[in-house]
Amino acid sequence: MIFRRIMLAVPALWLLLMLGAPLIIVVLIAFAQPADGIPPYTLGVSLDSLTLVATDPLYRDALLRSLWVAGVSTLVCLLAGFPMALAISRAPVRWQNVLLLAVMLPFWTGFLMRINAWIGLLADDGWIVRLLGGHRLLYTDAAMYIGIVYTYLPFMVLPLYARLSRLDKALMEAAADLGAPPWAVLWRVVVPLSLPGVAAGVGLVFIPAIGEFVIPALLGGPQAQLVGQVLWQEFFSNRDWPTAASVAVWLLVVLVAVPGVAAVVMRRIGLPAAR
Repeated sequence: MIFRRIMLAVPALWLLLMLGAPLIIVVLIAFAQPADGIPPYTLGVSLDSLTLVATDPLYRDALLRSLWVAGVSTLVCLLAGFPMALAISRAPVRWQNVLLLAVMLPFWTGFLMRINAWIGLLADDGWIVRLLGGHRLLYTDAAMYIGIVYTYLPFMVLPLYARLSRLDKALMEAAADLGAPPWAVLWRVVVPLSLPGVAAGVGLVFIPAIGEFVIPALLGGPQAQLVGQVLWQEFFSNRDWPTAASVAVWLLVVLVAVPGVAAVVMRRIGLPAAR
């Protein structure tokens, strides 16, 4: 019993130190006042920075735009990843590992190299632009969405596949034997049973996408002012650590509030909560 408690205490202590301690430090800095010096803040209890981030259009719009971009990107990943995961789960067993390898293959290449490759593909003289009749793509919102979806799509496919591959095929066969058409089997049987995988995929895509910095900076251009770029500017350029910490705190509030609201909506419309 003592050995078991020790084994449970070690990861709990690790999580407390690696997750709890940085969070506490960020919250303390958010309540601090900016100052000239090292570090560039004075500890205290002040709501000025938190109020500034909540009321100033620059920070508020960056948070809302990041929420929108992450939501749209997550939805696109879900709509594209669900058929991919379903197809892989229904493929012959000897091909499933090959198809999963194809999904994971981009991770074998450096992240920046892949984004730079998209810069070449979406450039004005690239073959994609020529195929679309010369419409500009690079440094637009479309390029930013393409980069985010391309980067995070595997994070949606893998948990969906893990869930769909464990579904009992007898349930789908029974629904079909009772006269349900294929679309009804998919919507009434497969989709509800796959909700835990959907929830895992949405979390794995939405959380990093809302704070994405590199892709909007390289593909989205100067108009793509998301919360990650605001954090970078306040922390490194302006050296306003309390404001940067306040942006991070409000971002954390959004990340906690969105799943809570989603769970309430799912219960209201009668969908089972993913567990």
